[in-house]
Amino acid sequence: MISSKSISILIFSILSVVLFIAPESVAAQESETYRIETVDGNVFIGDLISETNEDVTILTDSAGDITISRENIKEMTLLDRDRMRDNQYWHENPQSTRYLFAPNALGIKKGQGYYQNTWILFNNVNYGITNNFSLGAGTVPLFLFGSPVTPFWIMPKLSIPLANDLVHLSAGALVGGVIGEDGGSGGLLYGTGTVGNADKNATIGLGYAYGEGEISSTPVVNISGMYRTGKSIFLISENYFVPNTGAGGMVSFGVRWAPENFAVDFALLRPLEDLGFFVGIPWLGITIPFGR
Repeated sequence: MISSKSISILIFSILSVVLFIAPESVAAQESETYRIETVDGNVFIGDLISETNEDVTILTDSAGDITISRENIKEMTLLDRDRMRDNQYWHENPQSTRYLFAPNALGIKKGQGYYQNTWILFNNVNYGITNNFSLGAGTVPLFLFGSPVTPFWIMPKLSIPLANDLVHLSAGALVGGVIGEDGGSGGLLYGTGTVGNADKNATIGLGYAYGEGEISSTPVVNISGMYRTGKSIFLISENYFVPNTGAGGMVSFGVRWAPENFAVDFALLRPLEDLGFFVGIPWLGITIPFGR
């Protein structure tokens, strides 16, 4: 049985990590920083010095002034100076609105989205309809293996930013069903609160399962956190508890490796029951963002 005291200790620990580590500050800069990709695949990041109709000159940290002919530029993108750390550009978290699977309260920006695959079989797509409302869908394509039934789910989510985008509240649902089988739908109704930003945050959520016209009276508590340690590494913990019951729960710890255009999650999930020498269930997920 999970006591309320144990949950309180875990909540305090996760919030402490996120809230009492000050975000990196960046001095005000008047110059603009650009990422330039050339037609031969080279990438340069630097401050704009000058530009003409024929070429562009930027100041890089590693090679000094570089002048690139416009006919050799494949893409030139203005970067957010606030994402510069130790002379490196930290790309956006490609899956900032979700931990391993559980959502936080941050919203997906309008026109952006991501595809997530876990262990090949589990597939999710989420897309920002507006900055505050997103819609997702997922399936396990059992029909590829000759099965007459295919489970699917739909995931609407409303996100509300507060306190200069440092606090978010959200409400959403996971509505599930099975194609090829008669029967009602079931799923989960949830609400979450998140403190922090896309790089480091902590979330507390409550979810109520429903099915066959009834909603559970006992909530599932989700306590999760994310912390960015470097340019492409995030630490993630996603945990579930059912207070004051014998249902136990599950804890996890994982690492997200996120270069510019994709992310890979490695994690270990462990039920809180006494399972002897059983260590945990491995998790492997891949995320590909789109619409950026």
